[in-house]
Amino acid sequence: MHQQSLLQDKSEYGSTSGSETSNQKRPLADLLRPGNLKDYEGQEKLVGKDGPIRRMIEKDDLISIILWGPPGSGKTTLARIIANETSSYFVQLSAVKAGKADVEKAVREAREIFGMYDGKRTILFLDEIHRFNKAQQDYLLPFVEDGTLILIGATTENPSFEVNSALLSRMRVFVLDRLTAEEIQKVVNRAIKLLKSEYKISIKLDKEAMTVLVKNANGDPRSALNILELSIKLSKSSQISREIVLNAIAQSPLYYDKTGEEHYNIISALHKSMRSSDANASLYWLARMLEGGEQPEYIARRMLRFAAEDIGNAEPMATVLAESVFEACKKIGLPECKVHLAQLAIFLAKAPKDNSAYVGYAKASKDAKETLNLPVPMHLRNAPTDLMKELGYGKNYIYDHNVKGKKSGQQCMPDELKNRKYL
Repeated sequence: MHQQSLLQDKSEYGSTSGSETSNQKRPLADLLRPGNLKDYEGQEKLVGKDGPIRRMIEKDDLISIILWGPPGSGKTTLARIIANETSSYFVQLSAVKAGKADVEKAVREAREIFGMYDGKRTILFLDEIHRFNKAQQDYLLPFVEDGTLILIGATTENPSFEVNSALLSRMRVFVLDRLTAEEIQKVVNRAIKLLKSEYKISIKLDKEAMTVLVKNANGDPRSALNILELSIKLSKSSQISREIVLNAIAQSPLYYDKTGEEHYNIISALHKSMRSSDANASLYWLARMLEGGEQPEYIARRMLRFAAEDIGNAEPMATVLAESVFEACKKIGLPECKVHLAQLAIFLAKAPKDNSAYVGYAKASKDAKETLNLPVPMHLRNAPTDLMKELGYGKNYIYDHNVKGKKSGQQCMPDELKNRKYL
């Protein structure tokens, strides 16, 4: 019997929880979710021997925290482990769906449990806390302050921008990293052992297959297990080859957050790669955005800005080409406009660089804001009426075309700024 049939017979591995029936389908990533620190992989700086979260758990001395990290870095799992290994009641909410009524219910439960179970605390785990608006976050504040709730917020976004300063000041932020290749491989090996011991499914990954799987998981154990699970379904034997893994990867979505921090990180990487004249890196980051589903017009608009900001008059055609590519993206769309964007990225990366317009304007803008009332010098003023001429408007103005070399050198700045240089 090949692996796909075997998995179907096992009802997607069955269930390991008393709250779920045996015919419910559970993904491999869910089955392998660790319930204790011993099985938790990665984040050594937080949960290692002297890690701050490990010390909190061992002392059973909890504070409200925010877990900030990329998808699949173990935020939800770590929150559950904290609850499992301390004297705590666990309530999980998603900020995408939850509202004030859900938080009110959690507060009521917390107060009941505190009195009923000799001071047992309630951990409110709020996934995607950045999705709560200011009013919702403010509502949480007094319950965090008085200890009614131990709040654990999880976010993929920078909490400095997404969490109210009042709430943020009462919580400690812990940053979670993507797992290393070695840590991902340990997760995969643990999955293989579980399948064999619990579900009598024996599979083998050759060295090349494991390397490809680990590499394409991008530090996300959930992604690694999803690729493994799909590879098993695609295989007709217990041996998982490199080709099968590649086929599974091709059917898996590429991670790219079009609205979150990853969106800004990658466009920043593209911008800075072009600024560093690295055409290869520019193409890579461009491809990451396009293959992740980014709108080509957004990329073209940012590249049009780059053409003026970083190349400017060193190569004026950069702006012309960028404008043409922007129009091409709007007219022909994907996938045809990918090559236009690639051409532009290479051109902008290889072009000579000059940011004098960007820097010069920033200086001029600062002076303009601070000197909005400085009068225009009389000789530069327009004099359309006789009265204006009598008042001296335009008097002693030099028409530069009538001067040898066409440069009069006359003062064109207000007196107070006559020696100011922006370039």
